[in-house]
Amino acid sequence: MTDLTPTDRTQAPRSLPVTDLSLVVLVGTSGAGKSSFARKHFAPTQVISSDFCRGLVSDDENDQSASAAAFELLHYIVGKRLAAGRLTVVDATNVQPGARKQLVALARAHDVLPIAIVLDVPPSVCAERNRTRPDRDFGAHVIPRQHRELRRSLAGLEREGFRKVHHLRGVAEVDAAEIVLEKRWNDLRDRTGPFDIIGDIHGCRAELETLLTRLGYQLVRDELGRPVDAVPPADRTAVFVGDLVDRGPDTPGVLRLVMGMVAAGHALCVPGNHENKLGRALSGRQVTVSHGLQESLDQLAAEPAEFVAEVRAFIRGLVSHYLLDGGRLVVCHAGLPEKYQGRNSGRVRSHALYGDTTGETDEYGLPVRYPWAEEYRGKALVVYGHTPVPVASFLNNTICLDTGAVFGGSLTALRYPERELVGIPAEQEWYAPVRPVITDAPGAREGRPLDLADVAGRRVVETTLHGRIAVREENAAAALEVMSRFALDPRLLAYLPPTMAPSATSRREGYLEHPEEAFFAYRADGVRQVICEEKHMGSRAVVLVARDSAALERRFGLAGPGAIWTRTGRAFLGDEELTAALLDRVSAAAEGAGLFTELATDWLLLDAELLPWSLKALDLLRRQYAAVGAAARTALPEVLAALEQASGRGIEGLAELTERHRRRTADAEAFTAAYRKYCWPTEGLNGIRLAPFQLLAAEGANLAVRPHDEHLAWLDRLVAADQAALTGSGAEPLLRATGRLVVDTEDEESIKAGIAWWEELTADGGEGMVVKPLASLVRGAPGEGRPGGLVQPGLKVRGREYLRIIYGPDYTEHLGVLRQRALGHKRSLALREYALGMEALDRLAGGEPLWRVHEPVFAVLALESEPVDPRL
Repeated sequence: MTDLTPTDRTQAPRSLPVTDLSLVVLVGTSGAGKSSFARKHFAPTQVISSDFCRGLVSDDENDQSASAAAFELLHYIVGKRLAAGRLTVVDATNVQPGARKQLVALARAHDVLPIAIVLDVPPSVCAERNRTRPDRDFGAHVIPRQHRELRRSLAGLEREGFRKVHHLRGVAEVDAAEIVLEKRWNDLRDRTGPFDIIGDIHGCRAELETLLTRLGYQLVRDELGRPVDAVPPADRTAVFVGDLVDRGPDTPGVLRLVMGMVAAGHALCVPGNHENKLGRALSGRQVTVSHGLQESLDQLAAEPAEFVAEVRAFIRGLVSHYLLDGGRLVVCHAGLPEKYQGRNSGRVRSHALYGDTTGETDEYGLPVRYPWAEEYRGKALVVYGHTPVPVASFLNNTICLDTGAVFGGSLTALRYPERELVGIPAEQEWYAPVRPVITDAPGAREGRPLDLADVAGRRVVETTLHGRIAVREENAAAALEVMSRFALDPRLLAYLPPTMAPSATSRREGYLEHPEEAFFAYRADGVRQVICEEKHMGSRAVVLVARDSAALERRFGLAGPGAIWTRTGRAFLGDEELTAALLDRVSAAAEGAGLFTELATDWLLLDAELLPWSLKALDLLRRQYAAVGAAARTALPEVLAALEQASGRGIEGLAELTERHRRRTADAEAFTAAYRKYCWPTEGLNGIRLAPFQLLAAEGANLAVRPHDEHLAWLDRLVAADQAALTGSGAEPLLRATGRLVVDTEDEESIKAGIAWWEELTADGGEGMVVKPLASLVRGAPGEGRPGGLVQPGLKVRGREYLRIIYGPDYTEHLGVLRQRALGHKRSLALREYALGMEALDRLAGGEPLWRVHEPVFAVLALESEPVDPRL
């Protein structure tokens, strides 16, 4: 073939459309300028060069003996990039069909489009360029051979599987080319809604009109009174999941309305398997007429040919699925696993249209659907239809909206992002189903909500407040041991409280902790108003209380009055009757206080302290604290008496030793008094006190983000309602209020008042207080001496006498050593666990699947395995 003579004439720019997620294969002889082209039009990280891979494996980019290993590496890197959803460009000659075949197979394996860009440069130009490069020392026959292979390949590139082929002829066209990145047709992530997603209609035009009207849409009719559009309210958009046609009484009417809405920009639509089959039939292709297709064909036969042509074009233009709202929402007909979302291939389209099957058929001769939704772990909510279910329900962040309207069921819509379901009953049974509508569909049963893979091994949990939080494998293993053997049913375990950091070590003489350090720390973080809350010396308890047993079952899948659990997820009280009695009292108080009604919920999640301490820690008290106190009270008085007797006989040099033992004896008495303050006998509910200090969550709401004074006001009403219910009964109150004081960290008098209140709380051995930002969730503003970021949600300041329980009876003798305690790890742990707890509450409020809520809850428990001084 005669070489083409390059020209110096200016070439008009030629735009080369390239899909933003695709595999771009550069094809051209050595010296055609592929590497220069790639550098000019693509980011360095997007380009994978065979020369570079050859250099990686052999330290010599021209070592042809390393080519096999180099291409093995190239294919591996390309596969990893495509799996991660990254545009990838392969810079190699690729003139041989075998080389291209492997790349096309890679693209298909990852469901992306393969695109070929051919740099068809004359052999003479390539040879001249190679002569100026000392690293291109190969025989004169190589370039002509490569060029012949290129020419033989040009006509067959599309047959090889390339979805686009850009053929650049000559140097001028190569130089003038411009790459234009195109969004995938299914990528509507910039459309944020709100949306009204409507399930399978199947020709039920009257029901569709009623549902749209219920949703607030204004129907637009033509001169014949037929609905041809529906104007949405408040910038909403309707989204149809397909199966508009077949079986029902008015397929043309449904198509006329939906097509009008899509054309007006008021709706989006994805195809169902019934549209796919109807489209093929209208295009003259041979199909089996079944499952209601004949009804559609008969109804369309009565329509004008122009309308039928519009229907054919409409169906042909439908995209298999859409990514919406930044990728947080996926709409398709039959469901879509995460690995297929946003991808383009026949396999993806097939799954979006038909779902996946097990290869079996049921007793009715219909395929058995593979329950993909039971194993779904994707971040995006997948809304689909296809398989009729009696009631639409969420499963693992998926929901099926086909509620069998044409079979006499209902037509259902999902309001997004509200997650509100709106349905209207069918006017009649329009078509008898081959298989009864039963609950054997992914969206209508619980399935497998949790899996070992959700928690095993090293984990990274994405949080809104603190970014990515890593959980080490060994910590996850320890948490799995606790969770699997001792914890409550995970359906109830929606939250675990975080650890809390103490304030910085006090600089005051005789104190290890003091409130001024907490006030100064928050002032440094830019937090002006803090709330000091009385710290009840009990055991941390999370309380899930329901209005009634049915309410708990509706929301959490387990009937009962609720649950009470510890910081490690274990049931707090071993006695089920006692637990039920306590929860009944809390539920009655919440009803009496009007909290269920005010918060529009049938359940509440509370953070609290359960007293007395001995209720949970009796064995610890007996084995550790009581034993220490008893031993000290037995031994020290005798030693002191002996020393005093020896001093009385005139033995010199014992004064200092005697005084030290006198102090130790007093410390031992103070130690015993300190822990005894938190121990008292109980019988049934008598003697038990619950001191709630925060309302964590209610239906659809993470309440933990609300200001602390608002929480305490709610809880004051709860306590008052409990006490009011006991009037005249002689029974003991169960609920205890939490004392509090607001402090201005910029006001010295306010700080003094806060210190005085703490001293009053701790004077007789009280545990102390917790200092929190009044606004609850606070991010510190960057400034001089502070980096910004999440501010500690609370700092505990414990009293001098209480700290004897923690550090030992005579800890005040060793303050110099104790002041060297390292707080950095504890503070980091407190922030991470707090962020995980808030993430769990956000996911719970958002109605996310159990495994998503359980993920951060499990991570909190895992982080508790990190080595931290337990006294902090």
